[in-house]
Amino acid sequence: MLEYKAARYGRAFHRIGRSEPTSQVCSVCGGKDGPKPLYVRERTCGACGTVHDQAIDSAVNVVKAAGRAVSACGARVRPGLVPPQRGETGTPRDGQTTVVGIPVP
Repeated sequence: MLEYKAARYGRAFHRIGRSEPTSQVCSVCGGKDGPKPLYVRERTCGACGTVHDQAIDSAVNVVKAAGRAVSACGARVRPGLVPPQRGETGTPRDGQTTVVGIPVP
């Protein structure tokens, strides 16, 4: 779903390998601590001592892995900012005005 939605809105989509150990690697130093159970939400890197939120650290590693995949293909790693599509921003009003408050009888 993400791939076709990215294409629809002119966004870049990069696939990384399923076996990429994004939750096992420190995003600061690259040290690998190995698998952890899902209930472990915070960890301290054994190599550099940095304290990580597991989800945020994994997200940073996914972004780094996607950048490596793009640079390996020869594409630009950091493309310029792309403004959002018109249909992608704001709330459509359909020509109706919005009235806020309590109606007076």
